[in-house]
Order: sequence, then C-alpha cells, then structure tokens
Amino acid sequence: MHLPSLALQVARLVAIDYVVLVLYFAVIFAIGWYFSRKERTTTDYFLASRDVAWWAIGASLFSSNIGSEHFIGLAGSGASSGMAVGHFEWLASLIVLLLGWVFVPFYLRSNVYTMPEFLERRYNGACRTYLATISLIAYIFTKIAVAIFAGAIVLKAVLGWGMWQSSLALVIATGIYTVAGGLAAVIYTEVIQTVILVAGALALTVIGLDKVGGWSGLQASVPPDFLHMMKSASDKDFPWTGIFFGAPILGIWYWCTDQVIVQRTLSAKNIEHARGGTTLAGFLKILPVAMLVVPGMIARVLYPQEMATDSNAAFPIMVSRLMPPGLQGVMIAAMLAALMSSLSAVFNSSSTIFTMDFYKKLRPDASEKQLVNVGRLATLVMVVLSLLWIPFMSRISSQLWIYLQSVQAYVSPPIAAVFLLGIAWKRINAQGALASLLTGFVLGATRFILEVVYAGQPLDGFLAFYVGTNFLHFAVLMFVICVGVLLGVSLLTPAPSSAQVAGLTFQTPATTLSAVEFEPATATQRKLPAVGSLVLIVTIVSLWIYFA
Repeated sequence: MHLPSLALQVARLVAIDYVVLVLYFAVIFAIGWYFSRKERTTTDYFLASRDVAWWAIGASLFSSNIGSEHFIGLAGSGASSGMAVGHFEWLASLIVLLLGWVFVPFYLRSNVYTMPEFLERRYNGACRTYLATISLIAYIFTKIAVAIFAGAIVLKAVLGWGMWQSSLALVIATGIYTVAGGLAAVIYTEVIQTVILVAGALALTVIGLDKVGGWSGLQASVPPDFLHMMKSASDKDFPWTGIFFGAPILGIWYWCTDQVIVQRTLSAKNIEHARGGTTLAGFLKILPVAMLVVPGMIARVLYPQEMATDSNAAFPIMVSRLMPPGLQGVMIAAMLAALMSSLSAVFNSSSTIFTMDFYKKLRPDASEKQLVNVGRLATLVMVVLSLLWIPFMSRISSQLWIYLQSVQAYVSPPIAAVFLLGIAWKRINAQGALASLLTGFVLGATRFILEVVYAGQPLDGFLAFYVGTNFLHFAVLMFVICVGVLLGVSLLTPAPSSAQVAGLTFQTPATTLSAVEFEPATATQRKLPAVGSLVLIVTIVSLWIYFA
C-alpha cells in the first residue's frame, strides 16, 4: 500500500489549532506521568489494579477498537461501496455483549492475566503457547502495522509529513505514556480520547451533510445500492451470507478472546462492572457508521475524482477541505486520539502476552520490576517488525479495511472454536483443542501465503477456489473444519478430568477458583446491564431493518 498523494490537502492550521493539540498532548502525557509514579506490580501495570469502573471500561473498549484504520478504512469503504461495511460495526455491538454475559465470568473466575493463560487453565500449556505465539504474529500483521500505516496517511494529509516521519512520531508519542503508565494510563487516556474522537467525527459528518444538501441530498447523489446494507451472496466484499455467518466468527475472536479487548474487562471491579462496560461499548459501536462511513459517502459526492484514484484518502480529504481553521485542530486531535488509543492498547497487550506467557514461564523467579521492563522491551521489538511489514500489505487488498478483515479471517476461526466450545461443553479436551488450532493455522497460513504470492494473477482450478473465495466465506469453511476436528479428536481421546474443567464450563459447578476479592455488586449494578443489553439488541435490529 502506498500513501495517497495529498500534498494539496495539507491542513491550514492557525494558532487555536495548535493550542488544542498542545492541550491534548498535555492531558495525555499527564495521565501517563501520574500512573508511572505509582507502585508497579504486575497487577498494577497489566491489569490496572483490577479497580476500573464500567464507564471507563466501556470507553476504553470503544477507543482501543476505533483506530485510525477505522478513520481510513471505514471511510474508504464507504466511499467505494456505501454502507455495507457498517455491518461489521453493528455486529460488534451485539457480539461485545457475548463477552460480558458469556465469557467474562469464566475469565474473572480463573484469575488470569492473558487469554493464552486461560487456555492453559482450560486445556494445557501447548494451547497457551500456540495462542500467545499466533496473537503476537497477528498483532504485527494487523493491529500495529495497520494502525501505523493509517496514521501515516492521516498525518501526510493534514500536516504534510512523510511515511517514516509520521510513523516514528506517532510510535514515540504513544509509547511514552503506554510504557510508562501501563494499563491504567491506557484506559484513562482512552476515556479522554473517546470523547474527542466522537465529537470531532460527528462534527465533520454534520458539516459534510450540510455541503451535500442533507441526508436527502446524499441519498440522491450516491448510487442507490450504497444505502442498502444487504448485498447479494455473490458480492465481492460484503456478501450477506459472509456477513451473518462469517463475520460473527471474526467478531467472537476479536471481541471475546483477543487480549487487546478482553484485558479491559479483566481490570473490572467485578463482573457487573465488566458487563456494564461491554454494554456501553455496544452502544458506542453504533456511532462509527454515522461518524466514518457516512463521511466516506459524502467524500464520493464532493470529490469523485480523488475517490476514483484512492478511496482510502476519503476522511483526510474531508478534514483538510471542509473543516474550518480553528476546528481542524480538534479534528486532528480526534484522529490522533484514534491512532494513539488503538496503538497503546495493542502495545500494552503485546507486552502482557510476551511477559506473562513466555518470559515468566522461562524465568518464574523474575522480579516484578524485571517483568515490567521485559514487557516494555517486547513493545519495541513488535513495533520494528510491524514497520518492516507495511510495504507488503497491498498484496492482500488495496482497501485497508478489507485487508484488515481478511487477515483476521485467516486467524480467528480455530481460536473462536476452542474458546466457544471449550466453555460450552466439558467433554472438549486438550488434544482436540490443539489439533483444531494447528489445523486452522495450516489452512489460514496457506491462504495468506498464496494470496501474497499470487496477488493479481489469474488462477484456475483448486487455487482459484482456495485463494479466490471471499474471505468471509473462507472463514466459515475454516470454522466448520476446525469444529469438526475439535469434536472428532476430543471424542476419540480421553475426557478431561473434573479438576481440569471445574468452574470453567457451563456444565461444571461455578467453583470460585480466584483468590481475588472483587467489589460486591449492588442491585442496580446487576439490573442496569441487563436492561441496557435488551435496549441495544432492539436498536441494532431496528437499524438493520431500516437499511436493509
């Protein structure tokens, strides 16, 4: 992928814009400095002392998910194909509820720091090693590389900076407060960043709609199918079959088993705070369609020539051409907030996985200070590897969002299978889980490598099927195969012992495994997440019906 040539769209910053940016960085670094001065045990650094309230968890879940890849990718897909890409956001609103209501009780009860550690509790050490390894590799290919690349597009468009200039500046700025303050600094900066990015993006949507004559003007100016989210089963990017059968598999992996997301709920005061946080995140995930997809469609109407050249440039062009001087500082701060929040989230989670799942197992007697310092060093290594991968990203897809979802589709099916069936049925054992994970790895890695090798080449026969099948349909196929392997091998080998599954499946007693003392929940804390979840489900279904 290349950076768009947007030299003419460099932002016209005035004094007030610089004041806004200075204030933004001052607040962010102040939070990082505050938490860096506190005692640094591993629980403090990696789980924010398990003392985070629901509102902070919800904002952090949303902010760590919404990165500049969303600003670039969602807006770019909105410009090229309309609202269909919004399916991923609204599906996430429902799937994040599964995290709170289905998975979180098992995670908190098992008192784990990481998702690989949970797999060891449920299965064995080999499953833990696999998930830790594949998670770190996936972070390089998706989260870090994509966030840095998208951030470079943003800064080139609004400030005129080059690729490496932008990348290094953002990595250094984000790394300062992430490495210094740990998860607590990440979560509370993400609360601030959520407010900034929602306000800034919605302001741009309002300005853009005014330019095209309101919602009715936009409807009249885009192709009719742009406003219909349901696409045919043969659609290249967003077939309805893939959306409703394949995308949930990606969603379960990302929202319910991925360290970057789940780590926020592990820091909760109790289960009810974790559930409240996931419910708030679900409501916030409704917004990106209005914040990001709609501006992409507006960009197609206002700047058709530029969109025909590179749809990834939709959002930066809107910022540089529509936002008046004075508000551009707010919008740049919003985009920086999105980039820095997603980067800081994956930085902290990468360091947690490397430290707790690899280094601590090799050096069980390592001091708390050594563990924290190793986590910081792991972050640096991940960043360097991600920067080296960026030039190869375009061989998967020219649309940033499609690239991101494609790679995740090759990683997620086996992981979703072993987590979902692992808590659903006590008969699933370690041999079945490992066989399923390795089968999924071979299938996904083969598809990924073949896509890179044969990018743009005509294919026939089996290769055409294996490489050419829509990535969401491929995820469904992988999931079915992985579930079959998981069930088959588990039933052909001995069942796990009662001690192995105690408290970790729906079929076994809710044994309190954790020695952690969680804050007692009030009646209101138990009631509100349930009511909020029902309202959220009704809202999402209503939106789907309206935009069908």
